[in-house]
Parts: sequence; C-alpha cells; structure tokens
Amino acid sequence: MPGTSFFHQARNNAWSNHRLFDVCQKLTKHELNTKRAAFSPTILESLNHALTVDWYYLDALVDGRRGQGCFANEMPYLDIAKLAAAQRDTDFKLMAFCDQLGEKDAIREVELERADHVVKHETVADILSHLFVYQTHHRGQVHVMLGSTTQSPPPLDEYHLEFDAPFRKFDFSDLRGKGA
Repeated sequence: MPGTSFFHQARNNAWSNHRLFDVCQKLTKHELNTKRAAFSPTILESLNHALTVDWYYLDALVDGRRGQGCFANEMPYLDIAKLAAAQRDTDFKLMAFCDQLGEKDAIREVELERADHVVKHETVADILSHLFVYQTHHRGQVHVMLGSTTQSPPPLDEYHLEFDAPFRKFDFSDLRGKGA
C-alpha cells in the first residue's frame, strides 16, 4: 500500500532532519553563516531552503493551494532553534499526511504553481517521491558542509534495519519529547 511506504519515508525524513538539526544547533552563528561551496551557500540558508520547499509541497498536498506564497521569504528563520522547531512541526505535518494516505490518494492529481506561474499537475505519489529525494539531497549538502565546522556530521543512513533499532528508539523518543 503506497500510504504505508510514504509514512515510513516521512518518518525517516523527520528522523534524519532531527539528527541533522541536533548537530547544527551546536554550531556557532559564524559556522552557520560561513559561505561554502553548495547550492545554498551557507548551512543556515540550506536548511531554510529545504524548509520552504517542504512548505511549498505541503501547501499543495495538504491545503490544496498551489504553494508559491511559501517562497515570499527564502530565509524565514535566522535563529537555528526556531528553524529546527519549524522543521520538526513541518515533518510531523508530513508524517500525519502520509499516515492517512490510501492507494487512491496516491494517484490523486495536485496543482503546483511553478516560479514562472505555470500550473503543473502531478500525482501525490510523484510529489512525495520527489520531496523525499529533494530533502535527502539538501541534507547531504549540509552534511558535507558540516565537515568544515567544529561538529562532526551525524550518521543519517540508519533506519529500517533491525541492527539500527537502538538508534531509532533513542532518537524517536527524543523527537517525540520535543513536540509530538
């Protein structure tokens, strides 16, 4: 069933964001704002960008709007703790959406307005698949940028295997305690 698969992907997405933000919140303002070679030049800009893209897709998926208003401010959070809280809230909204998906929901068409104001139609399943890859890509960029800071990049590749259960138990308990 597609909903179940997407729920697991949404949960892994939230968990990976949680682990990444846990490390990023230990960085200095200088480390967060130092320009590096990446799509978005700083860690803070990269994390804000990933959040606004989440908002864009969730605006269309959950609220039935076309999403372009989500890009009015590309840097909605200059404070890493507030950014982490906003990402966590968004991740929980995405998990709730994916948890209720059924097979027919996955093939439902959604309108997305692109930057050039052209409206495109995509299925829920295609949007979610893209969203999870997009998030992984941007987390990877932040992960690389962390290598030139005082903090070690966190492991983001555990989750589904039984071997990884101890990591999940600790992190999901911590994640629930911060807002679920």
